[in-house]
Amino acid sequence: MKPQDPLATSGLPPIKRKENENDQTGEQVPEFESKFLILVADDSSDSVAMISLFLQQQGYRVVTAANGEEAIKVATQTVPNLILMDISMPTLDGLGATRRIREDARLRDIPIIAVTAFGTEGFQRAAYDVGVSGYLTKPIELDRMGHLIARLLSPGGSGNLKA
Repeated sequence: MKPQDPLATSGLPPIKRKENENDQTGEQVPEFESKFLILVADDSSDSVAMISLFLQQQGYRVVTAANGEEAIKVATQTVPNLILMDISMPTLDGLGATRRIREDARLRDIPIIAVTAFGTEGFQRAAYDVGVSGYLTKPIELDRMGHLIARLLSPGGSGNLKA
């Protein structure tokens, strides 16, 4: 298998809008190109594709990983602005990967949002104990995820937000 460039995103280029471009309501839309890079770590290729497409449509750049070990490697190479981390993954789960990311001084302050099918209080507590900044349960509500990401990446963004 050919090694993948960690900076490569899935097919879509970032959205660029010009000052004179109008949105669907006819209002002028400011020029937009995100400088934010988001790592999506999930072993489900369908989830990665859906989340990546949504994020790219919002103007974010995206890198991906299929397990916790890969997530650590990609995060180390790219130093993303935010990580969406599935909890249940092969090789190394999302909790273990988050714990190791928090040990790296360069990655320590990156907001990590746990993304999981497990919505119990015990799983949430375990995720917050290893240092996640937010918690989303599957199936993911994309608008809710988008709002959480925007809050975490805003200049005054709080370090820990429950969604």
